[in-house]
Amino acid sequence: MRKQELLEKIGFNVIQGRVEAEDEGFDEGLEGQPAVIQLVEEAIAQGLDPRSIVLEGLTKAMDLVGKKFEREDYLIPDMLASAECVGAAMDILSPHLVKAGAGSKGKFIIATVAGDLHEIGKNIVAIMLKGGGYEVIDLGADVPTDQIIEAVKEHQAAFLGLSALLTTTMRGMGEVIEKLTKKGLRSKVKVLIGGAPTSAEFAKEIGADCHCKDAFEALDRLKGMAA
Repeated sequence: MRKQELLEKIGFNVIQGRVEAEDEGFDEGLEGQPAVIQLVEEAIAQGLDPRSIVLEGLTKAMDLVGKKFEREDYLIPDMLASAECVGAAMDILSPHLVKAGAGSKGKFIIATVAGDLHEIGKNIVAIMLKGGGYEVIDLGADVPTDQIIEAVKEHQAAFLGLSALLTTTMRGMGEVIEKLTKKGLRSKVKVLIGGAPTSAEFAKEIGADCHCKDAFEALDRLKGMAA
């Protein structure tokens, strides 16, 4: 299979949300055909540059997924399926990217704040950040403020992403930022927040660097932030 054809097939299957050959897609008749894992492994075996696979296969496809999501052609489960494809591909590609000298764009700690168990949105963002070249440290959900602060300090992270899906828990984001300030860490880390009840106004109120409505906006905002 030609290089360009292989990259296009990887992208097509990301859009279809097909991680493995037995997975169905949105289109009929795809079950049993090579999916993202098989195609990425074939691309590596053929000696394709892993950076090309990320940029031309995965990133380009997720840009299209983002447009579909904005038009409401895709719902969150559809976007999650595509993000899982990117995650599976990145698991295969990571060691090859290191060998190819593709440096990290910076350490990015991500967490859902204390009292909040919602993870789907955070997980999509984490996967997309990995695909975008960031070293992601995912602390999970319902993470105490002190644990987040310690992680920022321990990893000397350039970026921190905070998620909340409840109006009762979103105030925890402000507590994290207050504690970062008290510990002398606030100036060393860019703080991005997201989640249904949050907004640009709320980000400004608590002193976050920016609010992101989804993973695509997070990646876009990060382009203007130096690690």
